[in-house]
Amino acid sequence: MKNMRISTHFAMALAMSGMMIAPQLAEAKTSTVMNVTQVFGTIDPAKITDYTQYLAAVNLYDGLTTVDSSGKIVPQLAESWDVSADNLTYTFHLRKDATFQDGSPVEAKDVVYSVQRLLAINKGPAHLFAGLLDPDHIKAIDSHTVSFTLSRVYAPFLSTTPLLLVLNEDAIKAGSKQPWGEDIVGEKSLGAGPYMLTSWTRGAQMVISRYTHYYGGWPKNPIDEVRFVLTKDEATVKALASSGQLGISSTTQASETYDALAKMAGYTVVKTPTATGFYLKLNTKVAPTDDIHVRRALQYATDYQTIQSQLLPGSPLAGPLAPVFAEAYLDSLKAPVFDLDKAKAELAKSKYAGQKIKLTLTYVAGLSFEEDIALLMQSNLQQIGVDVDIKPEPWNRITELAAKPETTPAATEVFYGPTYPSPDSVFYVQYHSQSAGTWASMEWLQDKEVDALIDQARATTDPQKQNALYKQIQQAIVDKAPDVDFLVKEQQIAFSKCISGYKFVPMQSWDYNFHNFTWTCPEK
Repeated sequence: MKNMRISTHFAMALAMSGMMIAPQLAEAKTSTVMNVTQVFGTIDPAKITDYTQYLAAVNLYDGLTTVDSSGKIVPQLAESWDVSADNLTYTFHLRKDATFQDGSPVEAKDVVYSVQRLLAINKGPAHLFAGLLDPDHIKAIDSHTVSFTLSRVYAPFLSTTPLLLVLNEDAIKAGSKQPWGEDIVGEKSLGAGPYMLTSWTRGAQMVISRYTHYYGGWPKNPIDEVRFVLTKDEATVKALASSGQLGISSTTQASETYDALAKMAGYTVVKTPTATGFYLKLNTKVAPTDDIHVRRALQYATDYQTIQSQLLPGSPLAGPLAPVFAEAYLDSLKAPVFDLDKAKAELAKSKYAGQKIKLTLTYVAGLSFEEDIALLMQSNLQQIGVDVDIKPEPWNRITELAAKPETTPAATEVFYGPTYPSPDSVFYVQYHSQSAGTWASMEWLQDKEVDALIDQARATTDPQKQNALYKQIQQAIVDKAPDVDFLVKEQQIAFSKCISGYKFVPMQSWDYNFHNFTWTCPEK
């Protein structure tokens, strides 16, 4: 048996920090811990929106397709698919050996139910399909063939199909009296994924265990159990590692924590370029960031080099899109610069010139590097006459504030990585008016020119023409200055040297599918 035991002194240390790992950790054949820095708000595939929710989803559920490390869409529950000549009808052919976690077969009717449920609940990824997919146009052709007929051409549709996670219709209807079973889907795993939900203590931890009959099979020495522990405390993460409990760290620790873990004998820190941008999202609907000159002043008042080299490793971000999308990337955009004189000049052009200017800057409470950035911004802006009120908030509170322009802070520190492997995810999810009211779209841009360009790109199937439109979108967004583009995130993750199989995937949290990981250390 390969176990990770909790020593008495370590259990006491965790208890004192408010984070206790239950003793059943030692019962699994191979059990590991991953720390996360924000709560799992939901595990319902129709409601997921952020990295922890996607982290749960990729392990508990499978979709029609998935994404490989190159960003290519590859088969999962669907072994193949066809696209009609008019690019409106997509027909998926399901694997015949796939089963749900109760052993029942995955069938076309389950796909129809799952996508109709997503559209009906109208949360999470549903807005991606607004005006594109009518529930009545999702058809089960036979038990293992399902078709989608779009109302208009949507070129990135295949890129979104990993988000079409499939639920067990019969199990939901048998266990719930609610129309779409939201009560039980929010509490249990009812999919065909490689792991099942074992326990979930909200605000503390979640445990998933291996579904041994997973249709995808298992590698030699798989991870049998994963315990996600919620902690932002850097000392606790180091304690988890020093005792050998930590298998994988979060990607949002302080730089000094990664440095400390890298020096520990049993750990390695993997650094990977990503498609994730780190932004200061500026609410264009409230004072004073409703004025473009104030927004540009904030851009000039940002010390990018200090942030990128000392506070959070990353590379320059010259607009909304990371350079990893090479063919779509507008390389003529210049990286932003730190220049307080230009910041003052922009402020003098604003409608608030000569007035006392105050703004609220919000970040995720407990993330030390975000606090450091907020303090740096406060110091710089004070030098140009802007008073910054720093308000740390729990992540779930930030998502609530984002629902209305009047409650969205003037400035909020936010990471955003593509939720499907297409530039459309960066543009539509953050800047299109249909996406307004989510944490990803706290700019409240709602600009007709930007909307029209995004819609045109979504309808363009020629890759060259589509990439030309993507470049126009970048320029249009940059011209409106809705963000301070801090950096492209260089992802750091600490791994136990006993865990192998990690590959970066350019889709939010999809690289943490534990089915791909193995335990390589010998039994003790």
